[in-house]
Amino acid sequence: MKKHLLLILLFFIGLIASAIQPKEYFTWFLEVFPAILGFIILCATYKQFKFTNFIYWLILLHCYILFTGGHYTYAEVPWFNWLSEVLHQSRNNYDKVGHFAQGFVPAAIIREIFIRKNIINKTSWITFLTVSVCLAISAFYEFIEWIISVLSKEAGDSFLGTQGYIWDTQSDMLFALIGAVTMVVLFGKTQDKQIGELQKYRIIK
Repeated sequence: MKKHLLLILLFFIGLIASAIQPKEYFTWFLEVFPAILGFIILCATYKQFKFTNFIYWLILLHCYILFTGGHYTYAEVPWFNWLSEVLHQSRNNYDKVGHFAQGFVPAAIIREIFIRKNIINKTSWITFLTVSVCLAISAFYEFIEWIISVLSKEAGDSFLGTQGYIWDTQSDMLFALIGAVTMVVLFGKTQDKQIGELQKYRIIK
C-alpha cells in the first residue's frame, strides 16, 4: 500500500477540488460516485489482488475525468466549450472523452484479470470478450442514466447530458467501444510487459 500512497493522495486532492463549489451538488455526486465506489472496492480487495501500476494510473486518470465532469457537468466543461467554438461544433463533447475512458480503462482492468487469473487462455478470445464486457458495461451505464433521469426529472438533465442530441446514447456506447478496442490493440503489449514484470518480481521475492 505504501508505494501507492501517492495515487491515493492524488485521488483525494482531485475529489476534494471537484467538490469545491461545483455547478450542481446533485450532479456532482452522481458523476463522482463511480470513482468513490471504485476506490472503496480497490481498497477492500487490495490484499487479495494487486493490479499493475499501469492499471492504477489509468484508474486515477479516469477518476480525474469523472471529477472534472462532476464539477462543471459534462455539458459545460470550459476547455471543451472553447474547443467547440474553434471546431465549429454544435455541442460540448467532453462527455465523449468520458465514454472513451469508460471503454479504455475497464478494458485494461478486465484484460488484466482475464490474463492473471487464467480465466481465458486464447488471446483472440481475451480480446473479444474484453471488448464485449466493456460494451455491456457501457450499455448498463446508459440504463442507469435513463432511470436516474426519469426519477429525478429536470434535476437529472445535467447528469444525462444529451444536449439535445437524439443519438447521444448510441454515440456514447460507440465511444466506449472505440476506447476498449484502442486499449487492447495499441496498449495490449505494454500491459503484457507490466504483467510479466509483476509476476517475475513476485517469483524472485
